[in-house]
Amino acid sequence: MTIDVVVLAAGQGSRMKSQLPKVLHPIASKPMLAHVLDSAKAIQADAMHVVIGHGAEKVKTAFDNEENLTWAIQTEQKGTGHAVMMALANLAAAGTTLILYGDVALIQPATLKELIELADDQQLGLLTVNMADSTGYGRIVRNSENKVTAIIEHKDANAEQLLIKEVNTGILAAPTAKLHQWLPTLSNDNAQCEYYLTDIIDMAVANGLNVETLQPANEQETYGVNNRQQQAELERWYQTQQVNNLMAQGVT
Repeated sequence: MTIDVVVLAAGQGSRMKSQLPKVLHPIASKPMLAHVLDSAKAIQADAMHVVIGHGAEKVKTAFDNEENLTWAIQTEQKGTGHAVMMALANLAAAGTTLILYGDVALIQPATLKELIELADDQQLGLLTVNMADSTGYGRIVRNSENKVTAIIEHKDANAEQLLIKEVNTGILAAPTAKLHQWLPTLSNDNAQCEYYLTDIIDMAVANGLNVETLQPANEQETYGVNNRQQQAELERWYQTQQVNNLMAQGVT
């Protein structure tokens, strides 16, 4: 099975207050995007595709020596679905495509491997977490049989849906052939006038596909970085994990 990885890394990251593209800001002295690509390589992805926009040339230069990597340009920020569309022409005709994010730096290979194993021609794998404060996140809507039927973005959610604590991390594994079929049909008829990648969940359900969910061992794996405070918090968590791993091996 061919595994394509698409990394969305086109955001401006204006809240970082920096001329450096957000995905080049470091965690443990390594650009966030490098952490993501390392995880993709660890699961033996056949090809990696990075969607860039803001600071595109700086990002490309930083990864000049990276093999098995293609670039796609998103000149306008029109949503996650639109971003993946920019890489669509580079994807294989079949197999599985894994969607990652350049600022979600600490997603673990073990989690991604589990997620990919959930996906096949008739099933999507979706990474979710339960959050006490789910403000701003897309809600996972399930039916009476506990099957996922939709993801409703926060701005489009009604009062009942806003009470849902299971949220979308954005990370998913989907059959590549279906992405070729579904992405060109996305609509931006929503509160943000954007092309939501999450709308493919509705399409999957409408086409009789199953959507299986997975939750990571640590919620922090799914944290994105939007400002310097979040960067520092993720750095601290990473260092704590490294120390714990060393201590588990008997290092004092």
